[in-house]
Amino acid sequence: MDRKKFIIRSTLTAFSLTTFGFITKGANGEYKGDCDTTNDILGPFYRPDAPIRSDLTYEGLKGTRLELKGKVFKSDCATVLQDALVEIWHCDTEGKYDNDTKAFRLRAGLNTNIKGEYAFTTILPGKYLNGALYRPAHIHVRVTEKNSKELISQIYFKGDPHIVKDPWASKDKAKHRILEIAPVDINGNLAINFDIYLKAK
Repeated sequence: MDRKKFIIRSTLTAFSLTTFGFITKGANGEYKGDCDTTNDILGPFYRPDAPIRSDLTYEGLKGTRLELKGKVFKSDCATVLQDALVEIWHCDTEGKYDNDTKAFRLRAGLNTNIKGEYAFTTILPGKYLNGALYRPAHIHVRVTEKNSKELISQIYFKGDPHIVKDPWASKDKAKHRILEIAPVDINGNLAINFDIYLKAK
């Protein structure tokens, strides 16, 4: 078999998807992948009905600005999902959550656009004690979409020394949710990209 035929045949059966897995085409012509974003604990501080907004910052907020952005995909690992609701929440730099004010500080929801994109402006979270250990810095994520299973998860940050002993971040299934932080401007603002892959119902 020559190179051209091999490439064509390979693309009809399976093709690689970075480090997250692969996509295969079934006999029915539908694609299926193993790229599903893994789940994590909800935690005790989730609040429903957070405001729909992209900017979680406010006057007097301390911390390094962080842009969290990405796309939401369906279970074939390739088709983007419009109108998926992405909710995020996290603590402030002192490790405190807003659990009761009407401001819903450092909490928000946002529906993906026609390209499946979402983007939040927030800060790099702090840390807090969980028993005798500090939890690594993290952002909680909940994603709902009418044709997909609900995803409840968390993202972590590469280089955080508290990941190793954390009972959730240290699990093998969390490795693709430990993200690289990149500087995006001369003011020290940071960005991370988190593409989300949902499971079909």
